[in-house]
Amino acid sequence: MKLAILGGGGFRVPLVYGALLGDRAEGRVTDVVLHDLDAARLDAIARVLADQAAGIPDAPSVTATTDLDEALRGADFVFSAIRVGGLEGRAADERVALAEGVLGQETVGAGGIAYGLRTVPVAVDIARRVARLAPDAWVINFTNPAGLVTEAMSRHLGDRVIGICDSPVGLGRRVAQVLGADPDEAFFDYVGLNHLGWLRGLHVAGRDELPRLLAEPELLVSFEQGRLFGPDWLQSLGAIPNEYLHYYYFNRDTVRAYQQAERTRGAFLHHQQARFYTDMRHPGTPALKAWTDTLAEREAAYMAENREAAGVGERAEEDLESGGYEKVALALMRAIARDERSTLILNVRNGTTLSALDADAVIEVPCSVDANGAHPMAVTPLPGHATGLVCAVKAVEREVLEAADSGSATTAVKAFALHPLVDSVTVARRLVDGYRGVHPGLAYLR
Repeated sequence: MKLAILGGGGFRVPLVYGALLGDRAEGRVTDVVLHDLDAARLDAIARVLADQAAGIPDAPSVTATTDLDEALRGADFVFSAIRVGGLEGRAADERVALAEGVLGQETVGAGGIAYGLRTVPVAVDIARRVARLAPDAWVINFTNPAGLVTEAMSRHLGDRVIGICDSPVGLGRRVAQVLGADPDEAFFDYVGLNHLGWLRGLHVAGRDELPRLLAEPELLVSFEQGRLFGPDWLQSLGAIPNEYLHYYYFNRDTVRAYQQAERTRGAFLHHQQARFYTDMRHPGTPALKAWTDTLAEREAAYMAENREAAGVGERAEEDLESGGYEKVALALMRAIARDERSTLILNVRNGTTLSALDADAVIEVPCSVDANGAHPMAVTPLPGHATGLVCAVKAVEREVLEAADSGSATTAVKAFALHPLVDSVTVARRLVDGYRGVHPGLAYLR
């Protein structure tokens, strides 16, 4: 079985390959093709993968190419984790937004819109190529903004593109562990959009254990999301929000922390990964050790500005483990390839799941997965405040898709202006001008 990884020179690719190495069952991935536009990055990651596979019999073969069509042709699965504009582009997204006093995070607010505007045209081109060269392939999208990009690709691939994210899984696992439950035996009642969702229940043997957690403040502050939001706010919501909702609920605090930070998250990652890839140009660099050390530093600094705004200090050791997007990807591939029924939180087309949204809107919900793909499970409606936010952000996503399709700068301004974290037509116009000035990939906006 062939897996094509787009963005194959990306830093997190070894997480995916490491997960594949542990899969010894029939119907597993046997051939991995890495695709990237940067041959030097491809070489660096291929060396890390070679170190990972050392001494492991029947490890999936690895080839690398800068030819996208070659990577896609004959693929059974396509894993898309591209970063249009690279980390330098992400850092620029943050700078332009913060100069206007608004959030520049890569998936939320102005930064997310800018990233979406330059990513959607590339993702659409990939989707069209997959439809032509590998029509039976399943596309697993991790490219951010994941929900928006998955929706753009779904217009050409239908339900054969599925978006994944590790945030909901990480949240559910942390809550389960706090409650003394086995995460693998729990059902997570999680609903929303990508990076805009709420854990509303955690069911073990038919019983919802979340009310017990919400009733005990000392338990609420024992894990990362509880410390970020605080017990009082979580009790008011009656749910545990995805950590990215901190940007909405504590927006001014977070923007101030970002403005006061020595450097933004994008700038930190750009500097850190540039160092890694530079070191990897030397043949004597121990590839796997260099990558592992860089990964540990990266995870420790995750959402540092939010923790600063919340006054909760450095990440606790038990919070360093993410939900494991590579594990979600592998579980998804297994379920489809082997018809092993599984329940996973995924980004899929809505159908009739959330009545406030239309059928084609991509949402993030628990899904039943089998050989025929991912099927969203029935959920109870979101409360009014959450529905309002979901509908507002989905409306912005639709404007981004329209702007990317039409090349209309006026529509791009509308997308920025309608976002709850921008809410100013004047600022939106300056943002569009600012982003066009720093991103050659947005020259298509007229």
